[in-house]
Amino acid sequence: MTESKALSLLGLANRARKVISGEELVVKEIKNGRAKLVLLSKDASENTAKKIQDKCQFYQVPIKWISNRELLGTAIGKESRVVVAIMDLGFAKKLEILLC
Repeated sequence: MTESKALSLLGLANRARKVISGEELVVKEIKNGRAKLVLLSKDASENTAKKIQDKCQFYQVPIKWISNRELLGTAIGKESRVVVAIMDLGFAKKLEILLC
């Protein structure tokens, strides 16, 4: 239930242009300090998951897990996505609460 609410909020954040998707773009935003929260799909490859987790840990960006890549992609109106970054602190905090 809370994951579906979180995905609805993610769609709203996307329409507000506060979401970045794609592994390389997300890593770039983490390094630049603009990513406030990272959402990672549970079915991401081991290499991708490790890379994103390591970057988030090093740059102290919170990370939350989503059930699968199709849900994550559908929430932002695209095909399957493995990782997205939330760029707005307000959206990030609310998503963290919904996904805890």
